[in-house]
Amino acid sequence: MSDNVDVSEYMAGGIDISLPDIPMPEPVKEEKKIVNDEVETAFKFCFIGSGQGGGRIAETFHGLGYRKVCAINTAKQDLNTIKLDNKLCIGDGGAGKDPDVAGEVFASKKEDVVDFMRYSFGDDFDRIFVCVGAGGGTGAGTLEPLVESALEVQETLGVKNNKVGAIVALPKNSEGKRVNANSFKTLDTAYKLVESGAVSPLIIVDNEKISKLYPGLVVSSFWQTANRSMAGLFHLFNLTAAKDSTYSAFDSQDYGSILDSGLMVFGASPVKDWKDPISISRSVRDNLKGNILSGGIDLSTGSCAGVVIVGGKEVLDNVPQSNLDQAYAQISRILKPNSTVHRGIYSGDKEGMTVYSCIGGLGKPEEKLEELAKLGDL
Repeated sequence: MSDNVDVSEYMAGGIDISLPDIPMPEPVKEEKKIVNDEVETAFKFCFIGSGQGGGRIAETFHGLGYRKVCAINTAKQDLNTIKLDNKLCIGDGGAGKDPDVAGEVFASKKEDVVDFMRYSFGDDFDRIFVCVGAGGGTGAGTLEPLVESALEVQETLGVKNNKVGAIVALPKNSEGKRVNANSFKTLDTAYKLVESGAVSPLIIVDNEKISKLYPGLVVSSFWQTANRSMAGLFHLFNLTAAKDSTYSAFDSQDYGSILDSGLMVFGASPVKDWKDPISISRSVRDNLKGNILSGGIDLSTGSCAGVVIVGGKEVLDNVPQSNLDQAYAQISRILKPNSTVHRGIYSGDKEGMTVYSCIGGLGKPEEKLEELAKLGDL
């Protein structure tokens, strides 16, 4: 038969196939699944925790009212400690702090994890956050493939945002060489994902820094406090970005631009004497230099920031605008030239004044990576 075949001669008489009478099921109509949060925020975020550390972070966000939350683990006994409804065990006995083992297990269960995310998150959201503990095997070994899977879910559902957030918890220095070596590799991988454009924001939970900020914490409450410190500030900015202000609003576009800027950190500091012209400015400086929740990061590389000042009605009715302007000028001086500082002033239900800040567009955390490499004997 030649390449140029006139099929009309074969079709001229028509083709009549007599099909047997086979019972056929009704086509399944796929309905959109909606999972509603219990809080009103600017953005609808999803959180998947991998490993015990990542699962704890995801659980913390669930406690704040987010409901598009789930966790996976290679060890059932670790997964049982996470208080979430949506949990998936993908392994048998854990990864033994070996990221390569966890990576192989994930590869064999990838489609199950993708389906699990779709089931847990529904179809209406703005961005997925992958949460991992950097020192363990499961979190360290699944960060990169989990980011790739989350991007796949977002693309399949037509989510406009083309980046996935990552929250990486770093260990305390005392947790040993292997844990710190894993953490170095995980943090390095995470920042490479930022540079590739796959991840934004990258948020670091530095447990060594947090242990110094809260030196009196007992063992039973340390992890909860550490995760709540970061998640609470993350949530505060997502809340305020959805609220109107009679003074000055920090809106969703402001927060969105910081979320899209790469590596970001959070901090908070109370103002002792808001009547003092330089007290608020000093609080901002101390906040950024002392109370940021991650060490080893050069704030002078930051390209954008959000500063939200929350005060009681009496405070805001009496504080001079010039005092607040000095505070905003202070943060501009700390960041790199021509950076953008988004402002917000809100009336709170507590007396006094507190300055909340988030810094984005930060450069590679070289100092922290060097510290982890040394502790990990790399």
